[in-house]
Amino acid sequence: MEETAKKDDPINPILKAGEEKDIGNDGLKKKLVKEGEGWETPENGDEVEVHYTGALIDGTKFDSTLDRGTPFKFKLGLGQVIKGWDEGIKTMKKGENAIFTIPPELAYGESGSPPTIPPNATLQFDVELISWTSVKDICQDGGVFKKILVEGEKRQNPKDLDEVFVKYEVCLEDGTLVSKSHGVEFTVGDGYFCPAFAEAVKTMKKGEQVLLTVKPQYAFGEDGRSAVDSEGAVPPNATLHIALELVSWKSVARITKDKKILKKILNEGEGYDRPYNGTMVQVKLIGKLEDGMIFVKKGHDQGSFEFKVDEGNNRFHPYLTMKKGEHALITIQPEYAFGSSESQQELAVVPANSTVYYEVELVSFVKEKESWEMNTPKKIEASGKKKEEGNILFRAGNIERASKRYEKAVRYIEHDYSFNHEKQQQIKARVILWVLEAQAYIQLVDLDLAEADIKKALEIDSGNRYLFNANCWTYMNMTVIHIF
Repeated sequence: MEETAKKDDPINPILKAGEEKDIGNDGLKKKLVKEGEGWETPENGDEVEVHYTGALIDGTKFDSTLDRGTPFKFKLGLGQVIKGWDEGIKTMKKGENAIFTIPPELAYGESGSPPTIPPNATLQFDVELISWTSVKDICQDGGVFKKILVEGEKRQNPKDLDEVFVKYEVCLEDGTLVSKSHGVEFTVGDGYFCPAFAEAVKTMKKGEQVLLTVKPQYAFGEDGRSAVDSEGAVPPNATLHIALELVSWKSVARITKDKKILKKILNEGEGYDRPYNGTMVQVKLIGKLEDGMIFVKKGHDQGSFEFKVDEGNNRFHPYLTMKKGEHALITIQPEYAFGSSESQQELAVVPANSTVYYEVELVSFVKEKESWEMNTPKKIEASGKKKEEGNILFRAGNIERASKRYEKAVRYIEHDYSFNHEKQQQIKARVILWVLEAQAYIQLVDLDLAEADIKKALEIDSGNRYLFNANCWTYMNMTVIHIF
């Protein structure tokens, strides 16, 4: 597919040895001498290394790295060489050898390059692309260029909420040391030292080592920076060179959209599986105040601590995002903790308006069986249990949680047509569950979902006695509570 896509590309034509084709529409020609490796080609900003021989169109040689015995390095696409080179070499693969015929407009033009290149000269360059080092314009505005020195591990990159641990060395262009650290931790979104740090680490992988070229707008701008303690001064409008290593990071995720419950992973868990609502989990838990005072401790000394993750005695559900064996720190703002009232807990009093911290380890969990794992009698039994749980929650005013129970009850039997009892019992079971679920949605003022459930029930049994009330609830927005 990739080869087919590139065959008609005038910018990066596919050639066989001996073939010559135009590159672009400005007269640049490329003749392939030797094919390169793979499919990758360098991009603007990359540091390329080449051997070349340059000659006039009549064959007169005017320059050659082969004669000097030293390859030529430059950054592609930044105007460090003639335009024909920038355009031509970015079509090459590693190890490729090609001859470029470059018209004056893409070479030295009317002025030439005395004494070796006359005005309006067409040039030929025999070029071999030895290698290149990826140099990325990570902000897409020329402000920060990143050259990878050591590749990192895995595919993930830190996000704004994550806490990263880095080593770095900052120098001016003349090599003067400004700042150096063998290890510092900071939150990506908060940044550190200068804006380039945050921009760079968001593109890096664990263990990656890079060299950054940082323009003033991502350093200290036109004001520069005075010397601070052991760190040197940065002159106005100074470009910095930063050697940066991303040693590790702790992933921080928001459990609630308002970021008032955050989870920081201290140790990764196993595999990819996670609990869901209704799962029985076993955890170890320590609750602390900001000063380190422990107010609750469970699952450590007094045996296992087990519960369902959606039971009413849980204030938060970080377990739904955790893997088996994962160890995390949960930070909870007062609104989701104990609020504005003082609270007596197991081991200490939690003052009003306290942010609390829970160290949590998910030791193990056992999920409820899915409907496809059950035979018909088990589905009926499981559906009935979920319905009764929903009824209890509904009566207690926990409408949203009740709706989730009804949803699960419906899923157990909705698409099973192999009940062994009377057809009417099958119809009644489905109809009742849809009406119950509709009631819950009405209480949550979600009439679209309520109406959808009622329509499902009507399709099965348009004359059922439960549906008159259901229709009234939906279309007249009445909230009659009737548990079957």
